Amino acid sequence: MLSLRNLQLLEKKSDISSLPEGKLLINTINAYSYDMAQDNPLFAEALTKGDVLIPDGMSIVKACRWLNAQSQPQERIAGWDLFVAEMERLNEKGGKCFFMGSSPQTLARIKEHAAKEYPRIEVETYSPPYKPVFSDEDNAAIITAVNQANPDLLWIGMTAPKQEVWAYTHWDKLHIQCHTGTIGAVFDFFAKTVERAPKEWQDSGFEWLYRLLKEPKRMWRRYIIGNARFLWLIFMEKMN
Repeated sequence: MLSLRNLQLLEKKSDISSLPEGKLLINTINAYSYDMAQDNPLFAEALTKGDVLIPDGMSIVKACRWLNAQSQPQERIAGWDLFVAEMERLNEKGGKCFFMGSSPQTLARIKEHAAKEYPRIEVETYSPPYKPVFSDEDNAAIITAVNQANPDLLWIGMTAPKQEVWAYTHWDKLHIQCHTGTIGAVFDFFAKTVERAPKEWQDSGFEWLYRLLKEPKRMWRRYIIGNARFLWLIFMEKMN
């Protein structure tokens, strides 16, 4: 089982700017991914053995404090925070960014918005087949596309746990020397196909509730059942 008490987490947003250069796998963890990792050993391994793990949820921040965990995040660091910090840094010097995941329509909107907001970044994209499991041929095609692009920044967006497991299991075949972030929801936020919660909801730690209210049929299981299970799992970790 994944233990939140023993995870090494980034502790504040400003730490993003001091991440080392070179090949780096950056994942995020929230209540939902913590829940899923309890039943998916490979997902848990991907989260614990990546290079950087950021606490994308106030529930994770508060649970770490309650558990007196090894890492004590001072604030929530959303996948969006990582995305903006990395994109702004790359835009200052110029370079290439590769978006892998999502639909061709969403990727087209991402490319359009990136041209306006980050004009010094060349954007390449790849939309993988929409299927639960990729074939060997699918994986080889994705890896080839990324390696040929040789980007300065790689974003992977296929929702958890698929994106984290894919990046982790194919990491050695990606012959790149750049930061790689698994940030599925950010693809939709940046493309503006999904509306992100207003800042006051984000700052108060209730962004999840905003998403639940906006999409109750799709999100109720994740946030109602999932959050209840998260509280139980954290309680059990405390007791053990």
